[in-house]
Amino acid sequence: MLLDNHGRTINYLRLAVTDRCNLRCFYCMPEDGLNWLSRTELMSYEEMLRACTLLVDMGIKKIRITGGEPFIRKDIMKLLTSLSELKGLDELSITTNGVLTAPYVGQLKSIGINSVNLSLDTLDASRFFAITRRDEFSAVMKTLNELLKHDIEVKINAVVMDGKNTQDITPLVELTKNLPVSVRFIEEMPFNGDGHVYEGLKWDYIRILDEIKDNFPEIRKVEDPAYSTSYNYHIPGHKGSVGIIAAYSRTFCGTCNRIRITPQGTLKNCLYDNGVLNIKDLMRLGINDAAIKERFLNVFNNRVKDGWEAERLTENMGIHESMASIGG
Repeated sequence: MLLDNHGRTINYLRLAVTDRCNLRCFYCMPEDGLNWLSRTELMSYEEMLRACTLLVDMGIKKIRITGGEPFIRKDIMKLLTSLSELKGLDELSITTNGVLTAPYVGQLKSIGINSVNLSLDTLDASRFFAITRRDEFSAVMKTLNELLKHDIEVKINAVVMDGKNTQDITPLVELTKNLPVSVRFIEEMPFNGDGHVYEGLKWDYIRILDEIKDNFPEIRKVEDPAYSTSYNYHIPGHKGSVGIIAAYSRTFCGTCNRIRITPQGTLKNCLYDNGVLNIKDLMRLGINDAAIKERFLNVFNNRVKDGWEAERLTENMGIHESMASIGG
């Protein structure tokens, strides 16, 4: 079991396999995209598999593959298959925008991936285009249908943005009436990659819940799973559930069990830090497995208390990263 210097268990890795994305969601990146990493700047699949093998050996039990958009990266199924075969790994899952995912759903199911997070901020095609700057709504809905057809657990992630999609809160909640999906509303975060000054949060988790209660007064709180980042709810008679993630308010830091690896191999102890170790560089310098594990333990033993501390430590640099380059 991995423990940090605050006594928190570390058993969950979010691995971003690429910084590239086929959407241009305004809350995640500028309209023209980013300065994409070159192939040599990215971790290779071999390096990713080696890092994951070491971390699973040390106590990581769950790996989530993120991006950018994971299915943009060529031969992604080869990496997923290799990861699914790691001894000691209990769960492998994916976060995707769904644009390219539908043809792979059967393969995902066959290698044991039983949970997928689908990014979907609106059920209105015109608002989808306004938010993502791409006309791909039908492709995403096709992926949703394929996932449900294959009995894969679906969590729909919707970022709540003032003046952009707050009118979608009720329709998204209504999805849970007849579909066995979990709709999770996420506070907007300051990671859009354009360097603008974040003006503060207008829709926090409390306001989001109040909005839902106005239309679904019978909603009830249910027990949150261990290490949950979401406050979880159920509406009587609904097949699915509702969650609210206080991503900016950071109310879950006290039980944080996750670490991140960016596409360029930077280990992040916290979403809000600037990175604590470059794994790719260590591997390319020829550092052996035992020494890399020792480096892991060192940074885990110097983990910040919460996201607010991490942000204070980096505030001289400001927050200008894109969520695509961090790993969603």
